Amino acid sequence: MLPLTTNEKERSMFTTTQTTTTKEQIKSLMNVTLLNCMGDDLTVVNAARVSFANTSYGLEKRDVKLIEYLAKHNHWTPFGHVQFSFRVKAPIFVARQLAKHQVGLVWNEVSRRYVKDEPEFFTPDMWRGTAANVKQGSSDESVYDPEYCSDTLEDLHTAALHAYDSLLEEGVAPEQARMVLPLSMYTEWVWTGSLAAFMRVVNLRTHPTAQEEVKVVARKIGSYIKQACPHSYEALKVEENI
Repeated sequence: MLPLTTNEKERSMFTTTQTTTTKEQIKSLMNVTLLNCMGDDLTVVNAARVSFANTSYGLEKRDVKLIEYLAKHNHWTPFGHVQFSFRVKAPIFVARQLAKHQVGLVWNEVSRRYVKDEPEFFTPDMWRGTAANVKQGSSDESVYDPEYCSDTLEDLHTAALHAYDSLLEEGVAPEQARMVLPLSMYTEWVWTGSLAAFMRVVNLRTHPTAQEEVKVVARKIGSYIKQACPHSYEALKVEENI
């Protein structure tokens, strides 16, 4: 058994009980908070109507039809004038999938060069088997021995945390000590961008072949967009995904 570091001794004073994560809990473990929203459906309409030096002062039926027309014919620039800013908490392996979306979005993340708070780790509610089609990533069926998988991950988390604490106590800089932390560790970031850009994220990351954990974040973002811009959301969404 590995000797306890000072940080681990402090944590051992408190009794913690691990429980199996349910499908309802996984949603709460992926946190998305709306920080700011600039604009609404009327913003989209007036961005389009400026071409004819026109302005709408209240959303009417003809404006809704305009939004639908813009979306149907891929006139996306008016949807770029509405801006959202989110703070997201998710495991690193989820964050790295979402960070691939660059156009129309900016991203600032917690940096473990400077932060050395105790890491938090994610454990899935279900260990999915490999899909027959590799493009789908995983199947809907659980592996034969999920308990073994959870135990293996828990052992990894314990070992990684011990290694991290040990390196810090040896005086290693956090920017190097962090290299022992796994992809299941949580990270947080502020994510800001346009309605058009975030709807691309929502549509791509709620596709049936998208990773299940990534879908949770995308759907939460989509729900905020739907509240702020219901007509734009309905016009832009891919029906079979959401």
